Amino acid sequence: MASTFKTLRLILGDQLNAGHSWYTSKNDDTLYVIAELYQEANYVQHHIQKVCAFFAAMQAFSKALQTAGHNVKYLTLDDTKDYSQLPELLNSLIKDHQIELFEYQLPDEYRLRAQLSAYRNQLSIASNAFETEHFYLSDSEISHYFTVGKKHRLEAFYRKMRARFNVLMDGDKPLGGTWNFDSNNRNKLKQKDLPEIPEPLVFANDVADIFERLKRHNITTFGEYHERLLWPINRQQAKDLVAAFCETQLSKFGFFQDAMTCKADDLYTKKQWSLYHSRLSFALNSKIISPAYVVDTVVDYYYKHSSEVDIAQIEGFVRQIIGWREFVRGIYWVNMPQYARLNQLGAKRNLPKWFWDGETKMNCQKHAIKQSLDFAYAHHIQRLMVTGNFCLIAGIDPNQVDDWYLGVYVDAIEWVEMPNTRGMSQFADGGIVGSKAYASSGNYINKMSDYCSECQYDIKSVDGNNACPMNSMYWHFMSKYEEQFSNNPRNKMIYSSWHKKQPEERENILAKAQHYLSVLDDI
Repeated sequence: MASTFKTLRLILGDQLNAGHSWYTSKNDDTLYVIAELYQEANYVQHHIQKVCAFFAAMQAFSKALQTAGHNVKYLTLDDTKDYSQLPELLNSLIKDHQIELFEYQLPDEYRLRAQLSAYRNQLSIASNAFETEHFYLSDSEISHYFTVGKKHRLEAFYRKMRARFNVLMDGDKPLGGTWNFDSNNRNKLKQKDLPEIPEPLVFANDVADIFERLKRHNITTFGEYHERLLWPINRQQAKDLVAAFCETQLSKFGFFQDAMTCKADDLYTKKQWSLYHSRLSFALNSKIISPAYVVDTVVDYYYKHSSEVDIAQIEGFVRQIIGWREFVRGIYWVNMPQYARLNQLGAKRNLPKWFWDGETKMNCQKHAIKQSLDFAYAHHIQRLMVTGNFCLIAGIDPNQVDDWYLGVYVDAIEWVEMPNTRGMSQFADGGIVGSKAYASSGNYINKMSDYCSECQYDIKSVDGNNACPMNSMYWHFMSKYEEQFSNNPRNKMIYSSWHKKQPEERENILAKAQHYLSVLDDI
C-alpha cells in the first residue's frame, strides 16, 4: 500500500454498507479508514457483546473491501490508544498520508454528526459529506414527512411508505384489504405452542482477540461474554439469517409478535429469547444488510408461500421495518438535539441496581433483564411493556433509562434507541411519538406471558402483603398524572375505574406504591 493518498474516506462502525456508491469503482489515490475508537467504546457503558459485534463486523468489512481491491487501513484500539477523540486521529492520518480531500458518510447519531461537521468546518483541506444510502428515506426527505415538535403517528406515515414504495399493495389499495393486522398480533404462547418454537440460527464468530484487546485497554463493559459471538458480522451471515427467518419463523411471526415465555428452554436448547423474531436489527443498524433487501426478500418469500404464510404475518414484519424503523429515525432527526433533553413527566428516580444483574423478585423483570444481559437482546414488547413500563411507572430518570437501553442492546444506536425509549416507552417527549403513555399494571404482562405464574409476587393482588409491585405503582402513576392524561379518550375507562374505588381503597393502593417506590432496589 502506498504511503500517500489524495483522498481519505472515513467509515464508521455502523456504516458497513457494501452497496454504497463509494465502492462502485476503485481508486489508487483513495484510502478508506475504519477505526476502533475510544470515544465510541466509552461514551456509554456497553454490553460486551455489542462492542465485540461492532468491532468484529468492522474487521470483516475491512477485509471485504480489501478483497475487492480497495485501499483500507484498519486501526484497532492498539493503534488509536493515543487519540481520545476522533478529530485527533483524523488530523494525524491527514498529515501522515498527505491527504488533500477528506470525505465521510453522514453519521446516524447526532453527537457524531455534530462532531464531524465541526471538524470539517475547521479543515484547511477540501471535504465532502455523503448520505449513507441505506434507508428508504434520504436525509433530505425527512423534513417532508416530519415537523419539529409536532405529534406524529405511525399509522399515517406507514401507509404513505407502503404506497410510495409499493410494498404489499394491490394497485392503490393495501394487499388483503386492510393496512394493519395488529389485532392479529396479540396471541399468548400456550403450553402446546412451546415445543413448536424454532431453535434460532446463531453464529460462532471468534471474538477472543477483541475481548483481550478490550481488557488490555480497560474498556468497561457489562453483560455476558461469549467467545463465539452469536450475532452476524458479515453480509453472508445476515442473508443466512433472513433466509432462516423466512423458513422457520415468518409463518407465526405476526401471531406471536408480542408474546413472552420463560418455559420454552431446556438443558440443551435456548429458544425463548428469540421466539419467532428475526433478530436482524444488529445487521440492519450496522448497515451490513439493507432494509430494502430484507423487505423484498421476505415479501417475495410470502408471495411464493402464501399457502403457508398469511397476510397478518408478513404485514406485521413489514410494519416494523418500512414503518416503525423509518418513523423513529424521522422523529429523531427532526427533533434533535432538544429531544435528548425532554422530560415531560419530570421523572428523576435512579435506575434500580438490579437492572445490571437481573436480581429482582419480579419474575417478569428478572427474565427480561437476564435475557438482555445474556444475549444483548430483548424483543420490542419486553423492552416496551416489561422493563420500559416499569421505568415509566416508577418515574426513573429518562437519562438513566436511555443510557441503559443504549448500552445493553447489540442493535442500539441513538437514532433508533432514543425515540423508542424516551418517546414511546417513557413518554418523556409528551406524546411526539405515542398518543398515550404506555403504562400498564401487571395484568398486561400476565396476559401476554407466563412470567407471572412463577413469580414470588401475587399478580392478582394490588395492595396485599405480597401484591405485584406493578399493580399499585401503575395506579400511583395514573393518579399522579390524572390532570395530564384524563383528557385522552383512551384513558377515560381507566380513570372511571379508579374513581369507582372507595377512598380508603385508593389510599391503601397509593400507600403500597409509595412503599415499593421507596425500596426499588430490593423489590
